[in-house]
Amino acid sequence: MKLIRRLSALALPLALSGCDLVVMSPSGDIATQQRDLIIVSVVLMLLIIIPVICLTFYFAWHYRRSNINAKYDPEWHHSTRLEVVIWAAPLAIIIALGAVTWVSTHRLDPYRPLDRIDANRPVTPETKPITIEVVALDWKWLFLYPEQGIATVNEIAAPIDTPIEFKITGSTVMNSFYIPALAGQIYAMPGMQTKLHAVMNKEGVYEGFSANYSGDGFSGMRFKFHGMSNDNFGQWVARVKGQGSALNRDAYLKLERPSSRVPVTYFASVENGLYDAILNLCVKPGQMCANEMMHIDMMGGAGKDSHENRKRLEYDTRWAADAGPGATHPATGHGAKEPTQAEGVNAPAGAPAGHEGHGVAPDQLNTNPKP
Repeated sequence: MKLIRRLSALALPLALSGCDLVVMSPSGDIATQQRDLIIVSVVLMLLIIIPVICLTFYFAWHYRRSNINAKYDPEWHHSTRLEVVIWAAPLAIIIALGAVTWVSTHRLDPYRPLDRIDANRPVTPETKPITIEVVALDWKWLFLYPEQGIATVNEIAAPIDTPIEFKITGSTVMNSFYIPALAGQIYAMPGMQTKLHAVMNKEGVYEGFSANYSGDGFSGMRFKFHGMSNDNFGQWVARVKGQGSALNRDAYLKLERPSSRVPVTYFASVENGLYDAILNLCVKPGQMCANEMMHIDMMGGAGKDSHENRKRLEYDTRWAADAGPGATHPATGHGAKEPTQAEGVNAPAGAPAGHEGHGVAPDQLNTNPKP
């Protein structure tokens, strides 16, 4: 048993030696401030936790049965000094934690534009931020650069010491955009836009991923963030333009189909208004955009004429268009948006091959016949 305990004690540091504590050793100023907030909060709480743990062991040892010198007072029931210490110390810690949290919540608001590059350099009026539009797909990430006119899949780059404004949305289920070395996570939701302001201060290649489970291909929903100098970033943009293809609405609708472990893909040009169409759920021809629908609602509705808009307002594309009445989802059970199965996901044994060998024929769909 002694040998087992000793081996267990050695196993813990060996296991931790392989951990990459990037959250506690970030490379961006926002993530650094978040790390400092974690440290301050833990230290404040340890001011209470450590004395309580020490006193617990002390009382157990001092008032043990064999210690005949310990004072025994069965009639004791109150001490004003002890009550003051018991209540005043935690109250002071709670007040301090509340103040730190309130200040940090406003200072680190992801929607708030940056006011500094790092602790020693403020953002000046001459500092020009870069905008990156993020779309969470099944199961990959699409990044659009409106100022550079390019787009990428599962790779993102930005110059260091330059404020970044992320505009984030999704195409299907909720995901969470997270680059631990850069900043905290922020959710990506269809039909909604979230924002994140951050800055990278060190050159390097960093991990990014989805921090919210979203289905079959979730484990492969990862990408690389490249922090570069301005010159290297310009070369990267030129390489994307030289190697990429065009991203129009048709190309996006093909890209939107569920697929997993998609390799890095470049697009040399992006159709105007594509991100707004993705955000407003109207990429497909004939669909009414969500902002148009909201404008009609704000103006009091369209009356009887709105009946004609019903088909244009059907955004849920999970069900196969050619499936019979009562069709629910493919036999794989993962509820793919298209009649084809997700690319990169193993098809069930014996399933008939469809498009690119991964399709599910209409007769393989589960149906609920009418009684």
